[in-house]
Amino acid sequence: MNQPYAAPVAPLHAQEPGRAPPPELAATAAPPHRLPVDVVVAGLGSDAARGLTSAEAERRLAEYGPNQLKSAPETPWWRRLLEQFQDFLVIILLVATVISAVEWILEEPRESALPYEAIVIMAIVLLNALLGFIQEARAEKSVRALMALAAPESTVVRDGERQRIPAHLIVPGDVLLVEAGDRIPADARVIEDANLRTDEAALTGESVPVGKDAAAIDADVGLGDRKNMLFAGTTATYGRGRAVVVATAMGTEVGKIAELLEGAKKEATPLQKELDRTGKRLSIIMLAICAVVFATGLMKNPVTDLDAILSLFLFAVALAVAAIPEALPAIVTVGLSLGVRRMAASNAIVRKLPAVETLGAATVICSDKTGTLTRNEMTVRTVLAGGTAVDVGGSGYVPEGDFTVDGQPLAGRPDLTEAVERTLRAAALVNDAALVCRDGRWLVQGDPTEGALVVAARKAGLDEAALARLPRIAEIPFTSERKRHATLHADRDAPGTLTLCVKGAPEVLLPRCRQMFDGSRLVPLDDAGRAAVTAQNDGLASQALRTLAVATRTVQAATLGIDPAAAAAGRTGDIELPEDIEDELVLLGLVGMIDPPRTEAATAVATARTAHIRTVMITGDHPATAEAIARELAIVEPGTRVVTGAELRTMNEADLDAIVEDVRVFARVDPDHKLRIVEALQRRGHIVAMTGDGINDAPALKTANIGVAMGITGTDVSKEAADMVLTDDNFASIVKAIEEGRGIFDNIRKYLVYLLSSNAGELLTMFAGVMFAGLLGLASTNHGLFLPLLAAQLLWINLITDGPPALALGIDPKDADVMHRRPRRRGAGVIGGADWVRIAGVGSVMMVGTLAVLDAYYPGGLITLYATGTAPNPADEAMARTMAFTTLMMFQLFNVFNSRSTHRSAFAGFFDNPWLLGAVALSLAAQFLVIYAPFMQAAFQTVPLGFGDWMVATLVGASLLVVMEIVKLALRLRGGEAD
Repeated sequence: MNQPYAAPVAPLHAQEPGRAPPPELAATAAPPHRLPVDVVVAGLGSDAARGLTSAEAERRLAEYGPNQLKSAPETPWWRRLLEQFQDFLVIILLVATVISAVEWILEEPRESALPYEAIVIMAIVLLNALLGFIQEARAEKSVRALMALAAPESTVVRDGERQRIPAHLIVPGDVLLVEAGDRIPADARVIEDANLRTDEAALTGESVPVGKDAAAIDADVGLGDRKNMLFAGTTATYGRGRAVVVATAMGTEVGKIAELLEGAKKEATPLQKELDRTGKRLSIIMLAICAVVFATGLMKNPVTDLDAILSLFLFAVALAVAAIPEALPAIVTVGLSLGVRRMAASNAIVRKLPAVETLGAATVICSDKTGTLTRNEMTVRTVLAGGTAVDVGGSGYVPEGDFTVDGQPLAGRPDLTEAVERTLRAAALVNDAALVCRDGRWLVQGDPTEGALVVAARKAGLDEAALARLPRIAEIPFTSERKRHATLHADRDAPGTLTLCVKGAPEVLLPRCRQMFDGSRLVPLDDAGRAAVTAQNDGLASQALRTLAVATRTVQAATLGIDPAAAAAGRTGDIELPEDIEDELVLLGLVGMIDPPRTEAATAVATARTAHIRTVMITGDHPATAEAIARELAIVEPGTRVVTGAELRTMNEADLDAIVEDVRVFARVDPDHKLRIVEALQRRGHIVAMTGDGINDAPALKTANIGVAMGITGTDVSKEAADMVLTDDNFASIVKAIEEGRGIFDNIRKYLVYLLSSNAGELLTMFAGVMFAGLLGLASTNHGLFLPLLAAQLLWINLITDGPPALALGIDPKDADVMHRRPRRRGAGVIGGADWVRIAGVGSVMMVGTLAVLDAYYPGGLITLYATGTAPNPADEAMARTMAFTTLMMFQLFNVFNSRSTHRSAFAGFFDNPWLLGAVALSLAAQFLVIYAPFMQAAFQTVPLGFGDWMVATLVGASLLVVMEIVKLALRLRGGEAD
């Protein structure tokens, strides 16, 4: 158990205001930056080497709560429910309902035992509100789940082991391991550092990265001068370090600032903004039509008593409620959230919803090679030492494998064995990876390339004990600009002698080497020798092997001003290595590794090509290695080229624009080249998805239309800059995400076409029925004004057809040809010109069919009048209206299947969406209830229908499907893709 608090340290800036800290973390006057490291660690009851125990971390998490800033308070459920009644039309409908109920109360004598009209309209309004409430709650739940999936992670030491955990689980006392590119998750006191620097501009305004060290600062200084502290929300830009957490959540410095801020407002996505604009335009048009219908009804109605005016008013409001697509935002949110959850299940976490819209328009995927197109399980295959290539057996991270030369064991060649061990020893020393066996499986903690070197050294018998005699005392970290990593080691067997180990790109290290080993002899390395090594390196690279050069140098501790005894004991403090220490090196050898392509990557590249999406590989690897992998994955096509970073450096924007269309592989590139490539592709009109994992990839990720960060190897900075995070770092997941994005967009479009065409059918039917009632011979027995449908019937159709069937369209399976189409044109509206023509056509068919049935069943109608010449009565009017009511409902149910595709037959994949079939069955069952249940008949003024009547309504409704099947067949024969 950790020791209880005993030192005067004040870690509990972590506490929320008003919360008392636990006894072992009681705050005192001394802040952490003013105390020595060991005092701070002891005061936190932690251990600088082993961290907290898991049990203690759980206890503190329960005590302190998650390491998360407070967000705006969640809107209570009852308030969200009340918000469903804030729509202007709904309020008018409620007022009209109250007036209708009051009128029934005052009515003498009463025509019905209950105010059915008021009850029905109120019930439908409540059901609509409940449906909207459920949709919004579901969408909000989905978004919260996605936020949890996309939560950042941090590396800590617990139980003496390095662990990667979600940042919100960090507690005071946790020991953080920080590397360049990591987002600092909490305020922490530095324990040790290796040239660690952090960007604190967001917190302090400091424009340049701040160097960190572990020394106490015995002064009351500002945040910007607390160089032994790390602050939540800042970013490590260079080096690495270890620190103990002293503050979490609202107790951090950024938490104190957050206390002063109000909750941020949610930003609508471009799609939602577009739909909002569309909805408002439609609302204005439809409200105008409803006003015309209302005015026409008043002018045509010979009776203008309160009952007639109220009946017409209710009808006009109900028509507006039914016609205006007020459910658009909720349905779109549900569609987006369901689709994004499917993408998360496919290892692609969307951090920014606009990315879903952009995915369907992507034309180019710029992808890293290592870990994305390949397995990211580097394995050393060849060690070139002493001028001889030695093959290394085994695969993956299992430290088992034989060393052979031309198929013969290496054991019989002691000089070569020594050269190989010398090379692998240095490669394992200049290394930050660790090989661990967990649950019977060998894993690498750290960079896969460094892990491969550790595995190879272990195969050669160089375990941790063999390397311990050369403890690391200083280093110059690897950066993408330097392309090399150097570490300085003391030799416990030779006090005063220090060994520098360097690994890096061969073209970077070779110019710095002056000697090399030939067997056991040191020989000069001249230009001819470098050319020979370069040729050997090219030979390895042509086999798709990634190569690293390994070099060394011996220096005396005294020349660096280091006490030999302190160096041997590892007590050297911070050492600033001179820049020229990496010169005059001795080349030990080359190491050739392979990261095999993912088996699924080739299929994904082919799928992307079918979808008219270009795949471009951008890698820091050797051009020959990159091209070999690209050819294996069929990324390189005839007529395309490979361009190197060196070539890019000589190109201006015009030159790059001229060749970028023909390039499929960019090799040996610098991070800033990614940004130039993205901008060049965008200038050529492409929608670019760009992958990245490093801190230097952030500008390219932000600039790309879709920034894709790696979830496993990616830094926190790259994840925050990205629109999407891959949890498996797999290229196939990007292609799958694009497929899902296209499917999501299709389903939203399906719903919109269905909703607007169905609403158009309702609106046109009601408009024509009122405007041309006299021409059609439709005269009501009640007040003389004939309404094709009653207000309650209109609202009912809107409820049962715009509800379950429309929602089921949102989870319709993707069309089989979704990845055979060209990308959607960026900026194109969700509803195109052809869609509006289709909507108007479908609405017109519904209008003609519904009014024809109404007229045929109405004795005074144009068709029936010529046949019988009889006068209407209330029973005939109820029968005709019930038939029109049912026919319009059947039209809309058939329209659901028609709306699944704009060119594919409705019968193709008919049973692929069981939810849709269930929703249609539910709507039919509800319609049966309205027609045959006595209490529903009284409420909706319907009468029972016979089998023949149902056949008429069904056949007329099915005529829409017949007409649209003919249109779709014509489209398919013409080769058009309306989708």
